[in-house]
Amino acid sequence: MFGIFYRIATMGFVVFFLLTGSGMAEEKKDMGGWERNSKYDKLYVPSGRDSIKGIVTGFKEIIPFPGMSPGVALLVKDPDGDIVTVHLGPRWFIDPAATGIRKDDKVKIKGAWVELNNEDIVIASKISKGDFFEYKVRLTKDGTPFWTLSKEDLERERAESQKR
Repeated sequence: MFGIFYRIATMGFVVFFLLTGSGMAEEKKDMGGWERNSKYDKLYVPSGRDSIKGIVTGFKEIIPFPGMSPGVALLVKDPDGDIVTVHLGPRWFIDPAATGIRKDDKVKIKGAWVELNNEDIVIASKISKGDFFEYKVRLTKDGTPFWTLSKEDLERERAESQKR
């Protein structure tokens, strides 16, 4: 009896694993140019991270390179009065309304400055406001984008951020 139950349970697990594993692979097959080690991702160099402070003036849709799926950028007015475009990530992963970031918020952004399409922009890793708010889109240690993490790794990273 136990042997039959064990075989059925094992077979069910294998089928579940294959279905969810292939679903994840299928989901990550085409990330619209936002995948890890893509031309766009290689622009972000963790050792070149910097931080800027400013006031949010809004969000805008971006397409970093032709053929990429749309992304989300934050527009931030720096202390000199210049508007800095801060790339957050792909639109299919980032919902501006769900970020907790609003127009007129004072923010501190950590990320990497890059030149893209003859414009200096920041590719964000983390946005902070006040003492207790943090919105992360990349791992600090190596710059891995959150949208390329497995569901489990993303949940673990978000849980760790909540503890800090």
